Amino acid sequence: MSDVFPPPIRKLPRIDLPYAGVTGYLVQGPDEQVVFMEFSSTVNVPEHAHDSQWELVVAGTVDLTVDGATQTFTKGDCFFIPKGRRHAATVHAGYHCIIFFDQKDRYHRQKDSR
Repeated sequence: MSDVFPPPIRKLPRIDLPYAGVTGYLVQGPDEQVVFMEFSSTVNVPEHAHDSQWELVVAGTVDLTVDGATQTFTKGDCFFIPKGRRHAATVHAGYHCIIFFDQKDRYHRQKDSR
């Protein structure tokens, strides 16, 4: 992976993800999660829904589709997806982001992660 995120973030617990070439680092709150994600491969995320999500693009590009409309977000952009809103994305290799989920169990720690 790249050096976009500093060592203190890369020391956080990693999360289980269903995609190759994606690493996520978890900060767990009592009712929410913050995840730092980095993509070394392009990933097509199928349409899905969950609790609300706010995302800040740190590096790279994502094509986000919500309600049939696709927008491209790049470094410095942010977006909000309300709870239950169906969405999909093409996340391009080199993408790094910080995501806040208003959900305590959106992702789970890898079993071997601290």
